[in-house]
Amino acid sequence: MIVPMKLTLALFALTLCAPAVAQKQVLETREAGAATGNRGFDRLVREIRHELIMLPFLSVFDDLSFRVEGYNVTLMGSVTRPTLKSDAENRVKKIEGVEKLVNNIEVLPLSPMDDRIRVATARMVFGHPSLNRYGIQAIPPIRIIVKNGNVSLEGIVANETDKNIAGIEANGVPGVFKVTNNLRVEQQQQKKK
Repeated sequence: MIVPMKLTLALFALTLCAPAVAQKQVLETREAGAATGNRGFDRLVREIRHELIMLPFLSVFDDLSFRVEGYNVTLMGSVTRPTLKSDAENRVKKIEGVEKLVNNIEVLPLSPMDDRIRVATARMVFGHPSLNRYGIQAIPPIRIIVKNGNVSLEGIVANETDKNIAGIEANGVPGVFKVTNNLRVEQQQQKKK
């Protein structure tokens, strides 16, 4: 039996394999599910997150998120490959319980300049001695989104120093017009719980 959830809204950023974000998502999901008395909500969110994480060509240059309202799902974020957008949609719409799916994932424009900036930014950020531990993870928790020469750093880091170093390193890449540092700090995420 499916119980409709009224005014339940959850936003989940997929800064993949970032422990604090994953924990925060689980807590927010449980709170939202508990408010409605529906355990199916937890299952739905877990399955969506799992399907998106398992996309085969998801890279450090892609950032996915989703919102669940009742049994309606909205996919959001930015990807470098058009196939990632369609693959994400195809996987999520097959999940039991998803009634309506809106795919708002942006496919970043093809640009050799942006590709060069992506690689150079990754080398600068993950090459810094304080940040190289993020680059050796299977799915780095720092996401590098480049659109028309503008860089956006997404994801989560352990402390404010790492966040600032990542921003400084990204600003040092030749050809970058602007850097937006949206990295969240793990310690602050845990305090909000």
